[in-house]
Order: sequence, then structure tokens, then C-alpha cells
Amino acid sequence: MKDINSIDKNQNLLISYLTLRKMIGVLGVMLPVILLIGCCVYCNDCRQSSISSYYNTGMRDIFVGILFSIAVFLFNYKGYESKDFIASNWAGISAIGVALFGTDQEGYPTSFSGVMHYICATSFFMTLTYFCLILFTKTSGTGQPSLMKILRNKIYKTCGYIMVLCLVMIIIYSVWLSKAIPGLSKLTPVFWLESFALWAFGVSWLVKGEIIFGDD
Repeated sequence: MKDINSIDKNQNLLISYLTLRKMIGVLGVMLPVILLIGCCVYCNDCRQSSISSYYNTGMRDIFVGILFSIAVFLFNYKGYESKDFIASNWAGISAIGVALFGTDQEGYPTSFSGVMHYICATSFFMTLTYFCLILFTKTSGTGQPSLMKILRNKIYKTCGYIMVLCLVMIIIYSVWLSKAIPGLSKLTPVFWLESFALWAFGVSWLVKGEIIFGDD
């Protein structure tokens, strides 16, 4: 017979993990929305060229605050294996790096801060993609995964592939399309690609937090 205290402890741990996942997901989904709406209210231009460009607007404190909040939740998310712990901490460190090192105003990063921002942002998104494609899709036990688990894995992989595609498209735009088709800059493609990547990241964590398609 299982110890009641042990059962309660495991149940509380599960609830804590679910809460952390939900909070990480909500912040990921809301970050582009909050920055866009807030800048429409407090800034002259609603849309910036990228999510990072909001660092140089009146939304800087909000931008930094949300990233630090995501980092705190990631630091407290231990997961079930050492891989989860290492990945969540690395993502948290990367998020803090994005917040602390401001991006350059326009174009390729040239300053130390701009280069570090670029490195941290890339590391952040790549680690979150690792969560979607590798960690979240793992199946506990030796039996066949349930239909719900298979569905959730499809969502995780879709979110991961969307993030990869967005990162690739950002590189293609920055290296080639921005020069080949200068008029595209008016559509702020980097901002929208980063937003889609953040939304995919957020959705994957919301699913993992059992807001939809809960665990069996």
C-alpha cells in the first residue's frame, strides 16, 4: 500500500509542473501581442522590425520583464530527467541573455551587445525546439502510446517544425531577401516570423500543461 504522504507529494509535484508549463506557454503566446498592443499605445510605430527591436522602444521594461519571467519559470521547471533540467536551465540562461543584451537598432549585429543578443536568441529558440521535437515527444513506460499521446506528439512536432521553419526563413530573409526585395521590410517579416515561432513555442507548452489534450 502506497504511503499517503508520498502520493500527496507526487500529486503536488505534478500540479506544480503543470502550472509552470501553463505559465511558460501563456507568456510565450502573449509576448508578441503585449508588445504590439503596448507599442501602439505608448510608441509612435506599433510594429517594429523584430520582437527584439521593442527593446529600443517604450516597451523595453515589459519586454525585459516577460523574458525574465519566462526564465524564472524555466529555472524552476526540473522535468523528470536530467535532460529536462539541463535544457530548461539553458533556455532560461538564454532568455536572460536576450533580455540583458539589447539588439542593435537595424541591420546585422555589430556591437558586442548586439552579437550576444543574436547568439542568445538563437540559443533560446533552438533549445525550445529541442523541447518540442525531442523531450515532449518521449513516451513513459514500455507500452504503446495512447491515441491522445500520439495526437499530442503530432502537435509538439508541428510546433517544433514551425519554429525551425521560422528560424530558417529569418536567416533567408536577413541574408538574401531583404536585399533582393527591399520593399518586404514594410511588412516586418522578421517580427511576424518571430511571433509565429513564439506562438508555436507557447502552444506546445500549453498542451504539455494539459490545457488541452490532457495526459492519460
